[in-house]
This record gives sequence, structure tokens and C-alpha cells, in this order.
Amino acid sequence: MLGSRHVPITHQQLIEMMTYALVLGGNRLVTSGAQGTNAAAIRGAMRADPNLLTVILPQSLSRQPRESRDQLEQVIHLVENPANDELSLAEASSLCNQEIVSRCQQLICFAFHDSHTLMETCKYAEEQRRVVTPFFFD
Repeated sequence: MLGSRHVPITHQQLIEMMTYALVLGGNRLVTSGAQGTNAAAIRGAMRADPNLLTVILPQSLSRQPRESRDQLEQVIHLVENPANDELSLAEASSLCNQEIVSRCQQLICFAFHDSHTLMETCKYAEEQRRVVTPFFFD
């Protein structure tokens, strides 16, 4: 599950509920560590079963915002990418999203139509023959 950082709280609550239900159903969740969609997904998965959650960061944990780090330090299966610390966040995020797609069967993406990196990730996932379920905020 991936999505925009800029998500209203009501949408975050829906994402958290959906993630909670998916993980309770035995699904493994792979996401990234940004605020907004990903933070909501992490909260839901952590409540359901922390062992079924994997968070892949675009860069090292120390490069994440403080508000994200507090949550991420609680994640059991946390994958850092310190080799990407010298890249821009956009470049590192694109690589991170590709890694997430490589580990999943289905991509659920919450985005705006002009979310370039997320739309490119959806296209990449389709090319990799993954089931892609986009939800748009606009």
C-alpha cells in the first residue's frame, strides 16, 4: 500500500481501518514510512498484527522526519536504504516504490491524479503484472 503524504484525517482513518481489516484477514502489508497514507496504513497493521507488516524506507531511518521516526522505531520488519541517502527524496522514493512492488502481488495506491511518482509506480506495477487498485482523492 502506497499513497500521498497530504491526506485529510478522515481519509487517514479510512485507510487505517481498511489496513487493519486486511491484516486481520491474514494479508501481509508492505508500505513505506511517510506521513499521511503510509503512516495510517502502519497504524492499522500494527494494531492487527505487527508481524505481518514490512516497512521499506527510501533512505535510512535517520533521514526520516522526527514524527515518522517515532512510529517507525516500533516496526518489527523495517528495511532501511542508506545507499540512497545521497539521492533526492523523489529519486529514493521511486526506487523504494519499485522495491515494494517487487515484494507484492497487489498494489493499493491512494493518490491525486497529479501525483507523478505514485502514478509512475502504478504504471510500473501494471507492467510487472501486479493487480493495481488506485483510489483518487480528487
